[in-house]
Amino acid sequence: MTETSSVDALAPGDHDVEKNRSRYLQLKAAGQGSQRPLPAASPRGGAPIAADRILQRESIPGGWYCALRVARGQVLRLCNPQATPGVAVMIWNGDDTAERYNAGDTVKLQWTAELRKGRVLFSDMGRVLASITEDSCGRHDTLVGPSTAASNLDRYGVPGLRNSRDNLMLAAGKHGLSRRDLAPCISFFSPVGTDAQGHFVWNDGVLQHGDFVDLRAEMNLLLAISNCPHPLAPAARYAPAAIDAIVWRGAPPAADDLCRTLTAEAGRGFENTDPLFRRETP
Repeated sequence: MTETSSVDALAPGDHDVEKNRSRYLQLKAAGQGSQRPLPAASPRGGAPIAADRILQRESIPGGWYCALRVARGQVLRLCNPQATPGVAVMIWNGDDTAERYNAGDTVKLQWTAELRKGRVLFSDMGRVLASITEDSCGRHDTLVGPSTAASNLDRYGVPGLRNSRDNLMLAAGKHGLSRRDLAPCISFFSPVGTDAQGHFVWNDGVLQHGDFVDLRAEMNLLLAISNCPHPLAPAARYAPAAIDAIVWRGAPPAADDLCRTLTAEAGRGFENTDPLFRRETP
């Protein structure tokens, strides 16, 4: 008689897998069913920003990076005039850098990997770092990860090309941070999907010239931004064009603000976030 190992005894059976999957699908349906409808994509180019509201403007050449500070209530607009395929961004709480963007929580708490206008970016402490208030692209990747030296060499066959992994480390250094402070980031303007076999694929024809995204800071933030092509971008030649990063003064969110009220999970995230900035009145 073959003895069953302790590991085998602890492994879930087929019935447990199906039961857990069924429970997951029930929770997913309940979570998605309680959401407000998501709006259509923002018009490309974005509404003009009044000159007196602009606080900082940076042009990030193709292949390079930028380190920014964005205060709570300010908005970061990433403009992609030439449809560069992928802009990697890592975010930290500027008041306590032990708190940072959490890709897993951002996806699972909102029951979707489709991050677009109306969604929020969660930290690893259940708080909201930033809200996606405007977005013309609607396809941003937070699962695959940014380019690396190895992925660039595999894609383009040329050693030494700049990549987002190294760029994000350099940008983190500008904030006094290091490699250990990096976690899986979000790549904007990256229309990644899955095929019938569950493999990640790039969806051609989605990204367009003039796409942009507005991120409203819900905390004081430190950001690292890298303008390098996503590792799944299909172009045979490494030729990222410049993007613009504009920090501007946004308006206070209304009581029915979409990002704050879209889901119960987002609402709870703001309940965890707002008390950090609530001033005591005498």
